[in-house]
Amino acid sequence: MRSHIGFLNRVKLELAYFSGLSWLRGQGAGVVLRFERVRPRRRARFQPLQHKEITPRFLDRTIRALKRWNYDLVSLDEVCRRSVTLPQPRRFVCLTFDGAYKDLIESAYPVLARHQVPFAVYVPTAFPDGLGEAWWLALEEVIARETRISLVMDRKEQRFDVANTSEKYQVYEFLAEWMRSLRPPDVALAIRDLCTRYSIDAAALSREAFMDWHDLAKIAADPLVTIGSATVNHPVLSNLTETDALREITMGQAVAQAAFQRDVRHFAYPFGDRAAFRRQHVAMAAEAGFASAASAMAGVVEAEGRTNLHALPRITWDGRQHSLRALRSMLSGVRLEPVVGAGKQALEIRPRHPADDRHRR
Repeated sequence: MRSHIGFLNRVKLELAYFSGLSWLRGQGAGVVLRFERVRPRRRARFQPLQHKEITPRFLDRTIRALKRWNYDLVSLDEVCRRSVTLPQPRRFVCLTFDGAYKDLIESAYPVLARHQVPFAVYVPTAFPDGLGEAWWLALEEVIARETRISLVMDRKEQRFDVANTSEKYQVYEFLAEWMRSLRPPDVALAIRDLCTRYSIDAAALSREAFMDWHDLAKIAADPLVTIGSATVNHPVLSNLTETDALREITMGQAVAQAAFQRDVRHFAYPFGDRAAFRRQHVAMAAEAGFASAASAMAGVVEAEGRTNLHALPRITWDGRQHSLRALRSMLSGVRLEPVVGAGKQALEIRPRHPADDRHRR
């Protein structure tokens, strides 16, 4: 289903470009682009997080195109400034990277430094400490390796067939959505149960995937780099009590400020979609003193104070899309309507009943 939605959106973006909308009528003062991982393309057939990855070559092509299209490449501080001033003659683009993955320093930073462009990285501080556990990576690893998996869901043992690639994608999306709905302690229990059964070290996976403080210090020394906070443990804030959510927001900021010996003025809501945070979290980010708090909700940044900087819209790039025409359409402010039926109901996933095993014998 995800690939089907991606295909339809790609068609819409291409049509927007050839209609002239993408370059005749740019909306707003500019846009903030949201990326996660930057690394060479992999050949694995099962890549449920591929939409969150771009290649170093595509990043290079993107920056070259933005310069050619006469966008101003700006920092988050400049985004905040332009959002409250009169419109400028040229629109801007700000590059941001969520998660502080290690491939940012290995694959993305050489490209960004060569072009001398500003960018921001949002850090969930448990991960450079080696304490964070990226459950989405552990879930991917288990499903990739196995043909059948079982785990406890809502106090019941559930079993799933994941023998072929299609089943793997469907079960991954089903279980990832379920884990996103849980409170952090329950997520930890669920992923620990799964990893224990299938001999996966979730903590080691995370340490391998994310930068440590030494890596981050190298990047932070560059004056073109903005370090932002993304809580401590990267939880879904809407699944927390208000006290716990406030602690995640303020402690993440405090740890980052102590580590880098500077003010950390920008924040990103973990996951960042409409289900991931609520109005009270926007107020918390403002009260914590952040100049901006970035979402993952698509939109352009308006001038003259018309954009709420504590619910800052960003355009999330789908890494399966390689068309610069599509990028230009998105930068123009073209909006993509959600595909009807693409939600949870569209996934025809059911746990495998023990009786199924009897029929196989």
